[in-house]
Parts: sequence; structure tokens; C-alpha cells
Amino acid sequence: MNPLICDACGGRTDRPAVDPGASVVVCPDCGTRRPFRRLPLYCVTGPSGTGKSTVARRLADRLADRYVILEQDVLWVAGLRDPAEDHRAFRSTWLRMIAMLHQSGRPAVLCGTVAPPEFERLPERALFQDVHYLALVCEPGELARRLRSRPAWREWTEPRIAEMLRYNEWIRTAAHTMDPPMTLLDTTRAALPATVDAVCGWIAATADRGIDPAAERPMNEVCGE
Repeated sequence: MNPLICDACGGRTDRPAVDPGASVVVCPDCGTRRPFRRLPLYCVTGPSGTGKSTVARRLADRLADRYVILEQDVLWVAGLRDPAEDHRAFRSTWLRMIAMLHQSGRPAVLCGTVAPPEFERLPERALFQDVHYLALVCEPGELARRLRSRPAWREWTEPRIAEMLRYNEWIRTAAHTMDPPMTLLDTTRAALPATVDAVCGWIAATADRGIDPAAERPMNEVCGE
């Protein structure tokens, strides 16, 4: 199961070697080749306050028979936070765990804040066929209102809110320039059922097309924008 440890020689690596044409992982020490499912990963991402966690709970009801639905924040623990490395341990751990879950034959939908530069550069990226990104975004005034209305224990101070507004603007303006580009879904005035429908529609359409990420487009019209 663990793509980092060889069953034959017991060797371990932090840089998994994959033969994508044969769907196998290759031990860098002894050359043993093991079958390995390289499935697509679907990331429902975006700034805090745009609806990711709320949508994730509904996705489990709609898609659990075909996909593994995961919420990224459950592993946001002190031992995996390394700001100096852009939280690389946190992101690498997620990719390793999802790659093992994929061996059950069902692709995963990961709901949490992540952008292509944070996943695509990691060695664990080789364990996936494709990674697709749908970013939920929001107009600044509405996003600030949502964050200010959150419970006090979440500690959304004005400096944190300002930082998230900058992140929201970056996603909105840079999504199409990333590699791969991110699809945008504006949730400013969208009702929750419409947002859930749009996310499910994006996953289904992406899976059906085998997807060229460059062909992805904004989905604002799905939510009445």
C-alpha cells in the first residue's frame, strides 16, 4: 500500500518513482515494479469563508458511492505545520494518504485551501494521474462579512481577514495563469444547493472528459452570476 516503501527490499524513499505508462511504482534501490493505481485527484479549494466545508458535508451525501470525500483541515495539526517550508509536510502527508486511499479504486475529492504551486512541485504529485482544481471565490465585501460573523473561537481578527481578502483577490486574478489553471466558482450570491450542484457538475464533467485542464472555464453562470 505505501508507495514509499518497497515490499521486496524494504527500501524507503521520499521521492516516489512512477512509470505512468505502466501504472507502476518503481523501487529506486532494487528496481522492483509494483502495480499502482494513479487516479485523478479533485481539489475543491479557495479562501476561507467561500463555503468549502459546508459544501464538503453535502458532497459526502451525493458522491460517497463513487468518491472519497476529505476535508483538509482535519490534519491541520502542530506537527505538520512548517511555515518556513510553506507547510510542505502538511501537503505531502495529504498526497501520500490520498494515494493510498486511491488503491481502493475510488478517486478522492479534497476540500481545503490549496493552489497548484503548493501541490504540483511536490515529489508525491507523481502518484496521481491528474490533479484538478475548482476554486470557490467570493466578492470582498461578502467574504469579509462571512468571516466577521464566525464564532470567536475561530479567531478571525481584522488582520487575518485582510490577509484572506488578499488571497481571495489573488485566486480570482491568477487562477487562469496557474499550471494547471483553476476553474472559478463564485459563491457570493449562490444558494447552497446551487453551489453543491455546480461542484458535483464540475467533478462529473471533468471525469467524463478525461479533462484537458486548459479547457476549464469559470462556472459563475451555474450559480446565477
